[in-house]
This record gives sequence, structure tokens and C-alpha cells, in this order.
Amino acid sequence: MSTDQLLIIVAISAYIVGTLAFLTHLLSRDRVTKTIGIPFAFLGCGVQFAELVYRYQNSHIWPLTNLYGSLSLFAAMSVAIFISFALKFDLWFIGGFVCAAAATSLAYALTWNEGYLPAVPALQSYWIKVHVPLVVSSYAAFLVAAVTAVLYLIRYYAEQSLERRANAPVTLRGVAAATGSGGVLRMQALAVPPRRIAGSNSPAFTAAVAAGNPLALWLATLPSLAKLDILTYRIVAVGLPLLTVGIITGAWWAKEAWGAYWQWDPKETAALASWIVYALYMHLHTRNAWRGVRSSWLSVLGFASIMFCYLGVNIWISGLHSYKM
Repeated sequence: MSTDQLLIIVAISAYIVGTLAFLTHLLSRDRVTKTIGIPFAFLGCGVQFAELVYRYQNSHIWPLTNLYGSLSLFAAMSVAIFISFALKFDLWFIGGFVCAAAATSLAYALTWNEGYLPAVPALQSYWIKVHVPLVVSSYAAFLVAAVTAVLYLIRYYAEQSLERRANAPVTLRGVAAATGSGGVLRMQALAVPPRRIAGSNSPAFTAAVAAGNPLALWLATLPSLAKLDILTYRIVAVGLPLLTVGIITGAWWAKEAWGAYWQWDPKETAALASWIVYALYMHLHTRNAWRGVRSSWLSVLGFASIMFCYLGVNIWISGLHSYKM
């Protein structure tokens, strides 16, 4: 087994262990599992960057000229961005999803490993050392933002479900003894809610926590909806400038390689569409009506467009950026 293969196996194994530890931490809030997951996240990320450096030093070929190298950087940068935000905002509970995505991306990348083949002439440019890392890093940031957005939506709709249950009409029997009739009276359940949970605007959610509802107790361990919304915004605020500069440097590279800054290639068009989605996100988030659930859905939509731009266009659609060529 080569050193390159060994490093990949170590990285995937570390991500798998990290996934299991962080998912357990998310569900149980056990500090021990978080303590286990953190070093494995660092290990997987560090080993991946070491593997990319090793490939370059061993072959003298820039490792990001194919989908294998690109996906490998995507996995490593996803975990790196996750770690940086987790250290500052204690976001370790999302690590299971990020590490799982990293392990999946790296495992899929192995199916595209072509060894140490030289790049095609169009890729033999200094721009590849600037453009590709910028764009792939933006994809990684959008992945982390999508995870926090999904958690926002989970908490939001769960709270809405608890609210509907609390406001559902209840049936009181035995009214006949007081009224002399056999009728059934339907009325709203009335209760004085206990002190509201910090960060929640739902009295029903607060009451469910006080009543020991398992779902509500678990949701209460997550950051508030407002905090999840702000975290998503801050992560997108990292990804969008990276994508912007990535598109600009790509245009300069296209001018040198193909003679024009923009040719409406499927990849270029898809990247522009994704940029518009995230630009709309940043703009609309300034409006109170769009913060929260609408912004979270827009973040999820944006990441879906990114994945189409990243993999769908490159693999399934023929163009100047297609890996089928």
C-alpha cells in the first residue's frame, strides 16, 4: 500500500469515527462523545491536506487538476471551515453531518483517481492555483451553512408542530352531569405556560419542555432559532466572497485559455445562478420578513444549486469544464 493510499484510508476512517461521535453528541449532548469527535475531525482534515501536499511533492503535478483532487480539497475545507466556526461558536453538534459529507466526498473521489496524469494544456496555468481553491472553499462554506440552515428548519417546524398540538381542541366529557344533556363540549385547552425558554418565541414549546416532552427537551439543547439564523448568515458571508473572487479569477483564466472572459458555458452559467441565489440571500436577510425560515430555505436551495454546478454540470453535461472530456 502506497503512502498516498494510506493517508486516504486514515482520513476516511477518522471522518467515520468523527461522524459517529458527533452524531451521538447531537442526540445525547454527551460531552465525552464531543471530546472524542474533535481530535478525529482535526486528524482527518490534517491528514487530507498532508495527502494533497504529498501528491504534489511526489509527482510535481498540481493535485487540483481533476475531480479527485477537487473533491479531496472540498472534503478537507468543509471540515476546516466547520472546525473554525465550531471553535468560536461551539458548533461541534453539527460535526456529524459535516464529517459524513467529507467521508462521502472523499470515498467518491477515489472513483475518479486517475493517478499522476499531467494536466491538459488548458489547465497548465498559474490560475489553477488560485481559482480552484477559492471556488472549492466557497462550496465547503456553503455546505456548513446548509447544515445550520437545516437544523434551523428542523427546530422551527418541530416548534410549530408542538404549537399546533397545544392549540388543538380537546373534548371534555361528563358535562351531562352539570348540564343534564348528553352533549360533548369542545373547547381550547387552557394552561398558564411556565417561564419561557431562552431564545424561543413559542409558549407551547416552553410548556412542552416543562412537561418533559422528549422532542422538546432535545430541541432545547440546540441554539435558539435566532442564533442558528445568524450562524448561517455568517457562514454564507464567508462563502459568497470566495465564490465571487473565484468567478472573477475564472474569467481571467478563461480569457487566457480560450480568448474570452465569458462564454456562457454550462459551468459558468450554473456558477452565476448559484452566485445570484446567495447574493439574494445576503440582500433579503436584511429584511425582517425574510430572516429565519425563508432565509434558511434559500440557503438550502443555494447549496442544491452549488452541488448541481459542482458535480451535475461537470459530470453529466458536456462543456469546457466537463470531466467527461
